[in-house]
Amino acid sequence: MPTLRQILLKGLSFLTSLISVLVLYKGIGVLANTQSPLVVVLSGSMAPAFHRGDILFLTNPRTIQYKTGDIVVYSVPGAEIPIVHRVMQALDIEREYDDARYPLDGDVKWFVQPQYKTWQAESEGDARDQLLLTKGDNNDVDDIELYNGLDGLQRKHIIGKVRWFLPYVGYASIIMNEMPLVKYGFFAILGLVSIL
Repeated sequence: MPTLRQILLKGLSFLTSLISVLVLYKGIGVLANTQSPLVVVLSGSMAPAFHRGDILFLTNPRTIQYKTGDIVVYSVPGAEIPIVHRVMQALDIEREYDDARYPLDGDVKWFVQPQYKTWQAESEGDARDQLLLTKGDNNDVDDIELYNGLDGLQRKHIIGKVRWFLPYVGYASIIMNEMPLVKYGFFAILGLVSIL
């Protein structure tokens, strides 16, 4: 039977491993310039490009401009879950736009009335800010209704651009979030195995 000292050492080893993984994750986030370098697809709105359970690898370099066709992950104020969708239109912002609206006829164009405030880069080499309109590949309409009153997405709403993906590997995360008992059981078993 293991002594108390052995149990504490194994527990400390487990805690050190856990902290190392978190530091590695945050380090990748710093290098990729994003708060979440890995995300799991939770719905089928991007099928056939991505499916529920795919893990996406994101980067968000400050110097790139987003363009039509890019797949981005975004989060707007008031939304609990980030959304992964394709950019349908990207407008460079050289002025603050007071009233950018998407017409009801379904054409992908905005009518814009500018307020005359010039855009300024935060630092040398930063990309210009943009106003983005997105849509899921498997959806019939664009995302303007998902923006919670915003006229479009700006760089501050973008978590990252999808660079790579691993199909279906994220299902473990989905199962753990949808079935809390599985999650608690998994961590209990992991903790016991590391201690014993």
